[in-house]
Amino acid sequence: MRITTLLAALFWGLTNGLLTAESSLGEDVQRKWPAFSWDTVPLYMHVRKDTAYTQDEIDYLATFPLLTFEKSNGHRDSGSTEEGTLKAARAVKAVNPETRILYYRNVIVEYGGYAASQSLKGISKPFLVGENGKKNLIRNRLPAYDLSNKAVRDWWVDSAEGVCADSSIDGLFLDGVVKVVEQGYLRREVGPEKKLRLLSGYTRLVKETREMLGPNKMMVANILRARFPDSGASYLRMLDGSYIEGFEGAVGKVSREDYVAKGMEAFQKAAREGSLIAFTCRLGENLQDADEAPEMAGGANKLVDENHRANYLLAMFLVCAEEHSYFCLHDGYDAKTSKLWLKRRPEFERPLGPPQGPATRDGYRFSRDFAHASVRLDVESEEAKIIWKQPAGK
Repeated sequence: MRITTLLAALFWGLTNGLLTAESSLGEDVQRKWPAFSWDTVPLYMHVRKDTAYTQDEIDYLATFPLLTFEKSNGHRDSGSTEEGTLKAARAVKAVNPETRILYYRNVIVEYGGYAASQSLKGISKPFLVGENGKKNLIRNRLPAYDLSNKAVRDWWVDSAEGVCADSSIDGLFLDGVVKVVEQGYLRREVGPEKKLRLLSGYTRLVKETREMLGPNKMMVANILRARFPDSGASYLRMLDGSYIEGFEGAVGKVSREDYVAKGMEAFQKAAREGSLIAFTCRLGENLQDADEAPEMAGGANKLVDENHRANYLLAMFLVCAEEHSYFCLHDGYDAKTSKLWLKRRPEFERPLGPPQGPATRDGYRFSRDFAHASVRLDVESEEAKIIWKQPAGK
């Protein structure tokens, strides 16, 4: 057996063995999940702003049942991302206590702005170092946590606990997971054996984080991707759900339409099995990060018409959505530069109603009916039609 094949088998064996053994920790526990309704399109918000939000912005954020405060929130005028996040979260909760708020932490990338980073100075060799001595392994400019180092995992969990213990925070958003579990990512730089130890460290980090959060806090990760053999389903076992992005950039020798259809199938299956899904779509291209997929075979076509693109993405969501699935349409996460910030598309206000059953599929064409809308989607041509039966506010 070739060494690469052997390592691949070990990689997925390690993943499934550890996560299967630990999955029972998350069973039969009622988290404080966000409210959900089919009355209109269920929405999610994912945002960052490096200074404080205005009251109008807080009021807007409080209209979402679920939101994640991304990295860099409020660090310029609150002193750190932790304090900026807590300030914003407490303000939103004062307006709407039912909004569920997730605190963002990347599992491998060291971003600036966090007060907790100061404590890393007391840990021996906290970052991965390439076999050539290179230190900034993420996009050639950012360091990567060495999750095989127990002291780093302990630091990561403790720093997350310091924020998640606050009553304004309902759970944790884990980003960067794809970078850890993708077999090829950083393997050349750190070597295959170190890559395996990194994966092992990640699975232990998830277990330790779940135990830290306790029974009432949510844990959502950026993991469900068609790029994996099982679309990342094995990694959902210790989580409450998945954020989904980058679902149109086909990885490997597969067509865009087959890749998208596989991702949709994974979304449908996970949602039907009870996972919370935050389906996040960018007006423009939804591609994998280049540093995660150097072999990416083309990507989504750029659709110039914003309404056409928005309609297509919403149709894709509606085809797949189940209870506790939420939709986020954005043009970037920074509130200061987004043209969609503080705006809500008219179709989000239209009556939707519950689905009349699961979607039907004919090749790359999907159909699904709701009480007040009919959805038709063609992934191959990137066309969609949503027939709304009632105007907004009815």
